[in-house]
Amino acid sequence: MKNKMKIIEDPRFKQCNKEALMGLGLGIVNLIWWFGFGYGLGDKDISEYTYILGLPSWFFMSCIVGGVIFSVLTVIMINKFFKDMPLDGLTEEEVEKYRKEFK
Repeated sequence: MKNKMKIIEDPRFKQCNKEALMGLGLGIVNLIWWFGFGYGLGDKDISEYTYILGLPSWFFMSCIVGGVIFSVLTVIMINKFFKDMPLDGLTEEEVEKYRKEFK
């Protein structure tokens, strides 16, 4: 869209904002997962811990399982929702192309 100064808004900003919010959301969910298992299961006396593969269950669930799950979710999110786009300046034809693509 052109304004009075003939500045064309870059349509890639909408996609970039969407990707940034998705990354932030996944990071927050990862933190909640880690915090929940780390302090939920780990807030006991050591004699009451249960162990998985020789590791305390709170550590195994928060760090090992969480690391694998959120790595897989990151790959899925990038392949499904993120768009590959150049970061160079755009011509007016490219602006129209991306405007249609990122609706």
